[in-house]
Amino acid sequence: MATFLRFTIGLQTLAVFLSPVTAGLMLTTPYGHSLHSAAAYAVFVVAMVHVAAAVLAWRPGGGSPGPIVSATGFLGLVLAQVVLGIAHVTVVHVPLGVLLFGFSLLQLSRRSACLPPPGRSRRPDRRASHAGV
Repeated sequence: MATFLRFTIGLQTLAVFLSPVTAGLMLTTPYGHSLHSAAAYAVFVVAMVHVAAAVLAWRPGGGSPGPIVSATGFLGLVLAQVVLGIAHVTVVHVPLGVLLFGFSLLQLSRRSACLPPPGRSRRPDRRASHAGV
């Protein structure tokens, strides 16, 4: 499940990266507004999947709940970003988009906090395999 979490964060980072590209298209092409709207929906959906993946990675194995806090905070920032975009408050919308991209990159670069320390099993009723030790 931790690999799914990392995949989701990578997808989230890609979606956030494509949003300013579509914003540039919004300024130069007639269909750019639709693309930017689709990119915003994609970021929102991937952020919700990220929260679900963080919960699923934490719950069965007893890992750290830290990724849940990060994913929930990111989702809250995405909601604020959507509201600011709809209200056309670009003076806050653009810097918040940069913050979202940096936050997503930071999450992607961290070692997954939901992985157990080496040599310990995620499940207390099983012994750890010696492959990782």
